[in-house]
Amino acid sequence: MRENPIEIVDLRKEYGKFVAVNDLNLTIKKNSFTGLLGPNGAGKSTTLKILTHLINATSGEAYLNGVDVTKNPKGALTDVGTVIETPEFYPYLTPRETFRYVGELIGMRKEQIAAETESILEKVKMTDWADKRLGTFSKGMRQRIALGQSLLNDPKIIILDEPTSGLDPRGMAEIREVLKNLRNDSNDLTIVMSSHILPEVQDLCDRIAFINHGTLLKDDDISAFESHNGTRNFVAKVDGMPTDEAIQQIDDLDYVITAYRQGNDIVVSMDSDASLRAKLYKELADMNIQCYGLVEEDALEETYLDLIKESR
Repeated sequence: MRENPIEIVDLRKEYGKFVAVNDLNLTIKKNSFTGLLGPNGAGKSTTLKILTHLINATSGEAYLNGVDVTKNPKGALTDVGTVIETPEFYPYLTPRETFRYVGELIGMRKEQIAAETESILEKVKMTDWADKRLGTFSKGMRQRIALGQSLLNDPKIIILDEPTSGLDPRGMAEIREVLKNLRNDSNDLTIVMSSHILPEVQDLCDRIAFINHGTLLKDDDISAFESHNGTRNFVAKVDGMPTDEAIQQIDDLDYVITAYRQGNDIVVSMDSDASLRAKLYKELADMNIQCYGLVEEDALEETYLDLIKESR
């Protein structure tokens, strides 16, 4: 019996000669909120569509709660809620009617549907709109109803394919708030979400799986990426164009890993210790380089860009 809620083993999807998912292996831990992060066309959505049985894999296995969705999709998806692509609803139905209709389709009892509906409407902050026609809703409101619909059967796993795609800033913020509440309020829920928006993944997820060309590049807790192995890049904002000689002098400092020019700035890679930053300020002053500030680059962004560059 497989212990993890999601396990992907040698998963492959080919469209003719094009390989969308390339022998992917990935394990999603229980109670985690995992972000599949990668550029457009990386294979994220294709992977999630295989997990939800919207498309068939060319080869490989994909387990949900220990059941291989490629062999037994009905059994695998029993305790799974999904939001894949843009949700479509009957515009003449209300959220309450929609939940009742979907609940009956999946075999829920009427009393259960009624109880779950009220709870879910509150979770997705749509109680005041429960009896309004869906055809009058904005895209962000429909997306919240889609999230609510995915919760109807009290799932153990939720699979989301770019849930904020195409939304305006307010709609994105509303969806993120709902997802944060789901993450914080549940002790037995595993969420996996695809995205190409780095700040969104940082804001919501506790684990990240970097994917490109249908291959897993790296996955770990988000804190492991943010530490960036103890080193960070600092951008020194200086007066005037630094000379090649000055760059070499900085690069030769014993606590500097590397230094290079970026426009009129100097990028210095070193340990993030505050005492070393003070030391660098002094070294620059001794070299008659006027430094207006050291700006620390985002370590997760550095990791993301490095991994994507290496995978080209």
